[in-house]
Amino acid sequence: MEKIPLTRAGHTALSEELKALKTVERPAVIRAIAEAREHGDLSENAEYHAAREKQSFIEGRVKELEGILSLADVIDPASLAGAVKFGARVTVVDEDTDEEKTYQIVGEPEADIERGLLNIKSPLARALIGKDEGDSVEVRTPGGEKSYEILNIEYS
Repeated sequence: MEKIPLTRAGHTALSEELKALKTVERPAVIRAIAEAREHGDLSENAEYHAAREKQSFIEGRVKELEGILSLADVIDPASLAGAVKFGARVTVVDEDTDEEKTYQIVGEPEADIERGLLNIKSPLARALIGKDEGDSVEVRTPGGEKSYEILNIEYS
């Protein structure tokens, strides 16, 4: 199986989520199912069905997280330097609008564009990889071609 690149922070966040699911969420839903069973007829018991649905979601997420963490390749960006690589915090400016944005290039499971965590498999991240400060990159987006200039690259 292919290794899944993660930053130390991403690995920690996924590990904490897994721990919470196993130690808090799973026992709580088991209690909710037991309580709902006590109410009698299960075929018409909405609480029971909701608790079972939540249990199914929790168990699925636990399996997903265990799979990700078992294949994780934790990369410490602080040990890197130079051109854009995995873990880099890159500040770019949109050459059309002069809007500046900063992204950290991270693994797919920890990506969250709202928090500036850019999936390494995204078109923008793929365009940035291997480039240096001052370079321009062309990115094909759903809204058309975009041009960005790399202003700064940090590893921390």
